[in-house]
Amino acid sequence: MTQASNTGIWRTTAPFRADQVGSLLRPESIKQARLQLAAGEIDAARLKAVEDEEIKRTVQLQKDTGMQVVTDGEFRRAWWHFDFLENLDGVEGFSPESGIQFHGVTTKAHAIKITGKIDFTDHPMLDHYRFLHSVADGATAKMTIPSPNMLQFRGKNEYPLYEDHEALLHDLSVAYRKAIQAFYDAGCRYLQLDDTSWAIFFTGNMPEVFRAKGFTMEQLQEYSVRCINEAIKDKPADMIITMHICRGNFQSTWTASGGYDAASEAIFQGLKLDGLFLEFDDERSGSFEPLRYVNRPDLQVVLGLVTSKFGDLEDKEVIKRRIDEAARYVSLDQLCLSPQCGFASTEEGNLLTEGQQWDKLRHVVEIAQEVWK
Repeated sequence: MTQASNTGIWRTTAPFRADQVGSLLRPESIKQARLQLAAGEIDAARLKAVEDEEIKRTVQLQKDTGMQVVTDGEFRRAWWHFDFLENLDGVEGFSPESGIQFHGVTTKAHAIKITGKIDFTDHPMLDHYRFLHSVADGATAKMTIPSPNMLQFRGKNEYPLYEDHEALLHDLSVAYRKAIQAFYDAGCRYLQLDDTSWAIFFTGNMPEVFRAKGFTMEQLQEYSVRCINEAIKDKPADMIITMHICRGNFQSTWTASGGYDAASEAIFQGLKLDGLFLEFDDERSGSFEPLRYVNRPDLQVVLGLVTSKFGDLEDKEVIKRRIDEAARYVSLDQLCLSPQCGFASTEEGNLLTEGQQWDKLRHVVEIAQEVWK
């Protein structure tokens, strides 16, 4: 009998022993409605009605898998990050010459730029959350938004005052503090920050804009940690904030490889989050050894051991053994299980069927129940 099958307590608060990252494959009805809106055949109200119905349906399907947590699947978004960021004050979307290069495939051409003072005064995703909250019906509703680091490191800056990076960091953190409070006031008690910028450190590939300014990797890590901690420092005591760290997810491909080693102390000892969702589904993510830097007994580490990129189900015993391996570095009581990423970080989605998606979430629940119950 493995250690994992005989130890641990089922959690009734987030993050859960069986959890999920957030995005789900877009139903065909939503894809068609978006095309109809673009063609002028329906209006925004009709699109919203289609989204509402599909979100209600999908919330029930998530609950049917045994998940204690539900999301809106990010059904109202085209991108996991741009839709949120370009609705902040001082941020705009634009069309660059090319899209984001993934492993063997490129996204649509879209990006964001900072054109004025960053702030948060209102946001359409507050209503998105309110609707999810209204249909969760006993499940915990989780809201997912991009980490402030995604704007700090990935946004093109056209605002002269933010040549002073400290000014950018200050205003960005203040805007996120306002956003966090606004989601809390809307009823949100479980918020997840999604962040691919840590791949800078996993690959050792510093963005040219920072290299040209003479920044060091150590400075960038310090900015990464401070930006998150300043953003969440006023969070209400009964609000759980986690972060998902990813190496890219687009049509079952990725942008980066490399273990957590180069940033492990910053991530596991510097960040003041309640939990971390970490992808560990293949060799691209390295070993569990960096988990030795976890030094807080209240930090939950959600192991992304079940891939969301492909439909084949992992061998349960293999996943259990991998949980046991991770438990050599972190107490089993601090571990949880999830897919390694969402199923559709962009509206195109990964290369699996909706049925396979539900099988994956059910697989996570079944394994977690065998490990922690």
